[in-house]
Amino acid sequence: MEVKGVIFDVDGVLLDTMHVWTDAGARYLTSLGVSPEPRLGDKLFTMTVDMGAIYVKERYGLPQSAEEITRGINHVVEDYYASQAALKPGAEALLHRLQAAGIPMTIASSTTQDYLVAALERLGCMAYFDAVLSCVQLATSKSEPTIFFRACEIMGTVPAETWLIEDGLYSVKTAKAAGFRTVGVYDAVSQREQSELAATADFYVKTLEDFTFHGLLR
Repeated sequence: MEVKGVIFDVDGVLLDTMHVWTDAGARYLTSLGVSPEPRLGDKLFTMTVDMGAIYVKERYGLPQSAEEITRGINHVVEDYYASQAALKPGAEALLHRLQAAGIPMTIASSTTQDYLVAALERLGCMAYFDAVLSCVQLATSKSEPTIFFRACEIMGTVPAETWLIEDGLYSVKTAKAAGFRTVGVYDAVSQREQSELAATADFYVKTLEDFTFHGLLR
């Protein structure tokens, strides 16, 4: 179980940002002086931003177009990454440990690349990574391994010696099927998937403080 390269998801793994995706619609409405319904985020979390904008427009009778609402919600998210997103416990210590061991690292996220770079640069973490890859820019999703294979190409590694650290169950399943080693990380937003994530990943941790690659790094 050698470690030649590590791929990190960001939201829910390195950054405590999953909640902003569930809260963005409510935050946007509040900025307009509109009181959001209870648990609005649970409804919007299952939709794309465009679908959520249509729902919000119709549900609250907003005069803004769906396109304007989409831009408004995206701005809420963008601003959060640029000014507020924080590292999760144990994240920087693990990044430092891997860098000290000479292990190449890349980001593979479903989030827009610009948001990720803004947060990582503000937090002083960009230098840890060989590349920041986004499914948005690659026109793919984590239901297929394209983004993970691209990360391997950049790091010069093969899947069997490359580890994915991820909080999303479907992403872990994709990576496992493609031959990657996987570490599942708990995030409260994905509470309902935790038992299956723990059973699927090679390792499962509540926090990155609990995983150091001890004994796996040369």
